[in-house]
Amino acid sequence: MKNERFSFIDHQSAFIIQYREFAVTVRVRLAPSPTGNLHIGTARTAVFNWLFARHNGGQFILRIEDTDQERSRPEYTQNILDGLNWLGLTWDAGPFYQSQRLDYYKQMIQTLLDKGLAYRCYVNEEELNQMREEQKAKNQAPRYDNRHRHLTQEQRDAFEASGRMSVIRFIIDDERVITWNDLVRGPVTWKASDLGGDMVIARAAGPGEIGQPLYNLAVVVDDIDMRITHVIRGEDHISNTPKQILLYEAFGANIPEFAHTPLILNKNGQKLSKRDGVTSISEFKQLGYTPEAMVNYMTLLGWSPPDNQERFTLEEAAKKFSFERVNKAGAKFDWDKLNWLNSQYLQEKPISELTELLIPYWQEAEFKFDPVGDRPWLEQITALIGPSLKRLSDAVAISRVFFVPSVELHEEAAKQLQQEGAMAVLAAILAKLSLLQPLTETSAGEILNQVAQEQKVKKGLVMRSLRAALTGEVHGPDLVQSWLILHQKGLDRARLQTILGKNNPKEAYVVETPNSEPSYSASTAETPAPETPTVLSDTPAAKVSDWHESVTSNQSDNQFQQITQQVLDIFEKLPDYLGGFFNQYSKPLTTLGLIVVILLSLRVLFAVLDVLNSIPLLGPTFELVGIGYTIWFVFRYLLTSTSRQELSDLIKTLKEQVTGQGSGKS
Repeated sequence: MKNERFSFIDHQSAFIIQYREFAVTVRVRLAPSPTGNLHIGTARTAVFNWLFARHNGGQFILRIEDTDQERSRPEYTQNILDGLNWLGLTWDAGPFYQSQRLDYYKQMIQTLLDKGLAYRCYVNEEELNQMREEQKAKNQAPRYDNRHRHLTQEQRDAFEASGRMSVIRFIIDDERVITWNDLVRGPVTWKASDLGGDMVIARAAGPGEIGQPLYNLAVVVDDIDMRITHVIRGEDHISNTPKQILLYEAFGANIPEFAHTPLILNKNGQKLSKRDGVTSISEFKQLGYTPEAMVNYMTLLGWSPPDNQERFTLEEAAKKFSFERVNKAGAKFDWDKLNWLNSQYLQEKPISELTELLIPYWQEAEFKFDPVGDRPWLEQITALIGPSLKRLSDAVAISRVFFVPSVELHEEAAKQLQQEGAMAVLAAILAKLSLLQPLTETSAGEILNQVAQEQKVKKGLVMRSLRAALTGEVHGPDLVQSWLILHQKGLDRARLQTILGKNNPKEAYVVETPNSEPSYSASTAETPAPETPTVLSDTPAAKVSDWHESVTSNQSDNQFQQITQQVLDIFEKLPDYLGGFFNQYSKPLTTLGLIVVILLSLRVLFAVLDVLNSIPLLGPTFELVGIGYTIWFVFRYLLTSTSRQELSDLIKTLKEQVTGQGSGKS
């Protein structure tokens, strides 16, 4: 019987030619519909199919169920193929497209008609609606009442003559009870009377025609042709299973085993949907999740490893996978668990590989750098921020400080710079930076120690103040390594100078570098929406000094540009420097200014007197006035009171002698 069945299909199916062997081999299939991007639920189903096939040495087949011509799109098909490839879920055969097999489905429908297992139904939409309303009024479940199951040829001819269209319905015996042993849920029983009446397997068409074949018919025909042994899919397909079992029986085919896996639920215990945000594999990829983390996590969505292992590759999971350990209950999607797994895989990647993965995210953020020329510098950034990454996209916010020409001083950083001694510390650090020598990890540490000793402050104050000035934060990855990275682009000196040029750090919430852009050599594409500034943990970061030697040769090329820039900085910041100088020495400068004004006034007065002396008669007059003033000044201020009295008496006596008044008295 089996050989007869396959010989019947063999001459009509293109698929069976590829699979002529009759040995029992595990064959599973993934059959997504290209009406949307690859959903994480479909991807999890693909993972379970792939694991089961590999565990049993079987084959994993890909079939695209694109019979819904109105909703199917080529771009969705490509998204599905790209997503499966990205996840590493390679298929052994396919992809096969149902849209290329429509004529064959119609042939199989005609076979059912010829066998009396299906019939044409001419009930129109108005009659169906009336039927539903009557059932609703009687509190009955909506179903088709099979009224056209036994039409005579004359009745069919009359309907067609009146222009009625007909669908094709498959006969379901309401007395049947369908049972199968589900690999996940155990024995499942379904009454045929609960299936809603005879099932439509082809859409409406004109007289003598067969319309568009529908899902349940096409699926069964394909599974028979591909000799699928196990149908592994989500539990939302359970209601289709009894209908499909009846079709398998109608075609005289072996019925595959079924495994209906639990749904993926959101945090509220409801089926994960687009309303919950990210659901497609391409979106997870864009967010910066790795394929290793995604397949690892999806494997754990409903399956429990026998040894409670949490991290494994697909190949490792395939060796242990079985449906005995697949849960019946829905699997809640846990973002924290996924983020943790992803961070583990990111931290294990070599620096060069991780840098390659981060470059597109930096480019999308429009950070300016040369992917080739700046590669050693980029790898230093990668080594520094790698331990803090949960997703690749996190790198944009965490590393922004190394790429942008200005940083935002957050409130804590501004308060740090207002602390006593903070500005003096920054000034001392700036003074020790040399344009002629590259900064190294050793020299940076020495500068921090020297400044702390010279300024008589704790080293913690020095480091916190420097971090605040360079990054706008008081927390972050390793300070010295961050300083080295910024120094290579001249951003450390520029930001210190800018901070020191502000009178009030609290007002300096944006710290700008003197030039509009750092000295990078390439521009790139669009950035995502700005993110809230990220506060990083002070966990020890990977050392980047191993890369320093590779970029030392580039330092000398940057020195001339840095020196030129510093000269421009001085002129640009000159007003600020002068303002600060005047505020500090305002009293001495005011006194000096008054002295200068007095000297200038005297010089002007002497010049005026010289002009007046040149006028006739005014010269002698001024001389007499001067003599009189001199005599008065000597008399009033230089002589003692006794001397003035004696001089007064002498003048009086002389006056009497001149006038002759003194002789009359003698």
